[in-house]
Amino acid sequence: MLLSNLNLLATSPGGVARLRELILTLAVQGKLVAQDPKDEPASELLKKVRAEKDRLIAEGKIKRDKPLAEIAEKEKPFELPQGWEWVHALDICALITDGDHQPPPKADTGVPFLVIGDVRTGIVALEGASRFVPESYFEELDWGKKPCLGDVLYTTVGSFGIPVPVVQQQRFCFQRHIALFRPASVALQSFLALALRTKLAFQQAEKGATGIAQKTVSLSALRDLMLPLPPLAEQSRIVTRVEELMRLCDALEAKGQLEATQHAQLVSTLLATLTDSETPAQLTDNWHRIATHFDLLLDRPEAVDALEQTILQLAVRGLLVPQDPQDEPASVLLKKIRAEKDKLILEGKIKRDKPLLPISEDEQPFPLPLGWEWVRLAGIADSRLGKMLDKAKNTGKRFPYLRNTNVQWHHIELDDIKEISLEASELDEFRLLPGDLLICEGGYPGRCAIWRDPDREMYFQKALHRVRPQGGIAVELIAIALEADSRAGNLDKHFTGATIKHFVGQALDRYVLALPPLAEQSRIVTRVEELRQLCADLRQSLAASRTTQGQLAEALVTDAVSLEAA
Repeated sequence: MLLSNLNLLATSPGGVARLRELILTLAVQGKLVAQDPKDEPASELLKKVRAEKDRLIAEGKIKRDKPLAEIAEKEKPFELPQGWEWVHALDICALITDGDHQPPPKADTGVPFLVIGDVRTGIVALEGASRFVPESYFEELDWGKKPCLGDVLYTTVGSFGIPVPVVQQQRFCFQRHIALFRPASVALQSFLALALRTKLAFQQAEKGATGIAQKTVSLSALRDLMLPLPPLAEQSRIVTRVEELMRLCDALEAKGQLEATQHAQLVSTLLATLTDSETPAQLTDNWHRIATHFDLLLDRPEAVDALEQTILQLAVRGLLVPQDPQDEPASVLLKKIRAEKDKLILEGKIKRDKPLLPISEDEQPFPLPLGWEWVRLAGIADSRLGKMLDKAKNTGKRFPYLRNTNVQWHHIELDDIKEISLEASELDEFRLLPGDLLICEGGYPGRCAIWRDPDREMYFQKALHRVRPQGGIAVELIAIALEADSRAGNLDKHFTGATIKHFVGQALDRYVLALPPLAEQSRIVTRVEELRQLCADLRQSLAASRTTQGQLAEALVTDAVSLEAA
């Protein structure tokens, strides 16, 4: 049953991962290999474990562990085969501990000091270790802080739940965010590591994790993990069978990745014919050619994402809709915007803006259609940051405001709205008006959405830029340009900051985009909305198909769990 219908299991959403989970589930339920009544039962194994722990206690290497609560019948998630036992993790381990809680001394060379990033792949990666401790520090560590052959490391913070067997004797130590399981016998390591990889173990660890931003699993939760224990001989047979099946999963995964790579290359090649079009007429021909193969090309979400990115690129290059020579050129629109600014300066309503830098050839990535102009954002729109959030300085009445977490691509999340104190004199300055474009300054710099609600009073925080186009320019056009550059990776060059990126006001003002005639802007925005709806419909259709496929795979998994023992 397990090896039948592999194609459906492997190609369903998360199929190979689901197959791996199924294999581990069957393994710890005793349904993967046959039982042998001649095997020494796990109850005898536990007696030997107890004797070994008593020996270590007598030698002073470990302390006598506190008795754990009996595992009640109602706590046991499934029935075990004859000769198996339910145990707590500490019942089969000499100790379960973690790394030194004191910051270790640093050294340029010496003994590797591993952090979670060094074991995240499931293996001990000493070659990539970036931190070291002096030999003297390592020598003074307790017996339980020095990993030995047969131990199992286990991540406990953030990416918790990754078991890492220590399969050779090596000198290293580890941070306190990594736990160490030391089985009472090296022979227990392989099955323990396997059991810790299961959904059964992870769900218990997850339930025992604390913290909001970063979950942490306590040692007490790990010591209390409830695990099935087979006879030692059967453990060996189970581990061997799981390794065989995991190699099969690796092959399926590699095959899927190869197919995904080939598919991505095909999609990229064919969509490139669209962006290589020199006129909207050529684009129309190329579009029809590709549209006949939509069922082949757009059969997965990443292909639809690639299509949408192509649509945005075509829009900003002027290839999505035909040009009309009767449209008033963008150069005339820019003169009108300049004249209106000069008028407001004379009236004392605004200050004279600083001259903008000329746009160099390096900043012009493609030739413009007739009637278009290259512009800097500051030349066609007013932008400013929102109100700084400072409880000590903010005074006045409380008003709702948006943060960068509220601003997502294309829409604004209004489920979690905070309030900020504003004086009456600040309301006009920081109030949002319909048609305002909000751009994230940090967090996810460049991400943007348009405020469209004319009836809801709303303000914005300093983490956001508010952009108001001038001269009737379509705000959607600016949003399209930002998203096109973001998806293509072209927006990154405008950001500052080494670890946390920011799209500061000066960089936003200097941002360069292609400006079409006013009438053409409207046609572009309408066409982009139409094609985006096509992409949304494609995604919905794919999701429905994948849900059905996933349900079939889930049914196979359920059947396999219930029937494999038969």
